Amino acid sequence: MSYSDFTLKKVKNKFDLNIVENEDLFSIVKEVEISDFLSITLKQNVPLALAISTEKACSELIIINILLEIKKQLNISFFSGIDFTVDKEKGLNGFCDFIISKSPEQLFLDSPILAVVEAKNEKIVSGLGQCIAEMIATRIYNEREKNSISCIYGAVTTGHAWKFLKLEEDTAYIDIEDYYIKNPQKIIGIFNHIITNYKANN
Repeated sequence: MSYSDFTLKKVKNKFDLNIVENEDLFSIVKEVEISDFLSITLKQNVPLALAISTEKACSELIIINILLEIKKQLNISFFSGIDFTVDKEKGLNGFCDFIISKSPEQLFLDSPILAVVEAKNEKIVSGLGQCIAEMIATRIYNEREKNSISCIYGAVTTGHAWKFLKLEEDTAYIDIEDYYIKNPQKIIGIFNHIITNYKANN
């Protein structure tokens, strides 16, 4: 078993989680200005990615550019397609689509705080179980590294739609709202809010 094998039901039962689906996590978060480069890039890339309509196209044309903008604005690091084996016996192993760290170190993973999962078959719900499994693994990883990070975040995205999650103790919160690439300022604002709070409080 690996991260990609987890459905929402499987991860809930395996780790005895409470799942909260009606929480409004980020609607009050303010939008953040984006660079002209990202604005122009998305204007060019989004229609093409949606026309091609594959995970690879969305990853290369949309998701990676959102993460590059976050890296530029907040001096963080992110990792794509890395082996993140934390506990093979529990199924917490395999490759992650993207892991964001609050540390600027790019040559090794340090203080991961947020997992980003590409939705399968353009369905957000298909990636929720995998994302929560990666969030659990992220918390375990930080505990082993003696990093006091109690709350872990996640996002599942089709490139077009974005759903954010929060893991706190034994409860996984799934934001009731979806956010869309037509308003990248809001998506960047949510990432900015999460990462800035981490840097201020940890």
